[in-house]
Amino acid sequence: MNKIKLEEIKQKALQDHIPIIMDDTLKVIEQRLKQNPPKRMLEIGAAVGYSAICFTQLLDKNGKIDTIEREHDRVIEAKENFKKADVSEKINIYEGDAIEILPSLDKKYDAVFIDAAKGKYPFFLKESLRMINKDGIIFADNILYKGYVMSDYNKHKQRTAVRNLREYIKEVSENPNLETEILEVGDGLAISKIIK
Repeated sequence: MNKIKLEEIKQKALQDHIPIIMDDTLKVIEQRLKQNPPKRMLEIGAAVGYSAICFTQLLDKNGKIDTIEREHDRVIEAKENFKKADVSEKINIYEGDAIEILPSLDKKYDAVFIDAAKGKYPFFLKESLRMINKDGIIFADNILYKGYVMSDYNKHKQRTAVRNLREYIKEVSENPNLETEILEVGDGLAISKIIK
């Protein structure tokens, strides 16, 4: 992988105000996947491909990533970025809405990274649980959403997102097949390990 190009991709995304994975969040995911590198990983929400490129470093030797992005311009930029970083053969990008694409997937994954529409997190969880392998791990980024999720935030604008993120936390915390931690790194990261 081309590290210089990766840094360029990161800086451009930051300049363009495109939300990308935070360094401390990436570090935690790296630590978690190091012991057991995934052969297949699913990312829900590619943006310009920065996180998927970073994740290629954490895969098993012949590992692959499937990522989903609905915005056409971002898909084009992500594909260019994959080429620049020299990781195109490791990443497959689906263009379209994850709500439609996920139910059509019939694959198994060792790791899932959720970082798309906050209001759809419970749906993404349901689909992830359907496809995750035994001993797999599900990461949900921005789970604390600027601190709103754990406060008594109730402003109209973000109400649905906050309600659904709370719902996600409740589901992963109460599911007997999961062992979940909520970490205050970045904008909050939920890590759910499949234990059954």
